[in-house]
Amino acid sequence: MNLLAISGSLRKGSFNTSILRALAKYAPEGANVQVAAPIDRVPHFNPDLDGDAPPASVVEWRAELRAADGIIVCSPEYARGVPGALKNAFDWTVSSGDLEGKPLALINASPNFTGASTAHASLREILGTMGAVLLDDSCLSVAGVRGKLDEDGNVIDEDTRASLRHVLETLSKEVVDAQQRNAAS
Repeated sequence: MNLLAISGSLRKGSFNTSILRALAKYAPEGANVQVAAPIDRVPHFNPDLDGDAPPASVVEWRAELRAADGIIVCSPEYARGVPGALKNAFDWTVSSGDLEGKPLALINASPNFTGASTAHASLREILGTMGAVLLDDSCLSVAGVRGKLDEDGNVIDEDTRASLRHVLETLSKEVVDAQQRNAAS
C-alpha cells in the first residue's frame, strides 16, 4: 500500500513536514509512506495552462496522486486559512479528478493551541468537494505541536504518537476497503 504524504508547509524546519516524516515510522505492516516533494514545484494555477499539455510539474504532481493508494495531508494554518501553496496545488487537480474517491487523512499541526482549526475545517471542505474520502477518525488537529516534537522532529508526546498511529490505521483500513470495493465492481 502506497501512501503519499503532502506537507502544506514550505518551511525547511516545518513541524508539519516533521510529523509526516515521523508517520513513516508508524506505518502499519505493508504500508509505505512517501513524503512528496514540496508543493511549490507546481506553478500558480491558471486554467489556460490546463489543456492538452499542462506544465511538466503538474503532470508529475497528478501522476503522484493517481499512483497513491491513499493520501495524507499535514498542514499549518496561515492567517486563519489554508496555506496558498497547498490550495494552489489542489486547484490543479479539480479538472483531472485525481482526488475523486481517494482515501485521505488530514492532519493540521500548529504551535498555538487552536490546532489550526480554521485551516482544518477549510481543508475538509475543499478536499471533500474534490471527492476525497475523509473519515472522522482519519482527521487530526495537533495543537501546541512545538512541545510535542524534539529538535530532530521526532514525536515525543505519547498521546500524539497514539493519535498518529490511529490516523494511519484508519486510513490503511479505508484503503484496503476501497480496494476490495473496486475489485468487486
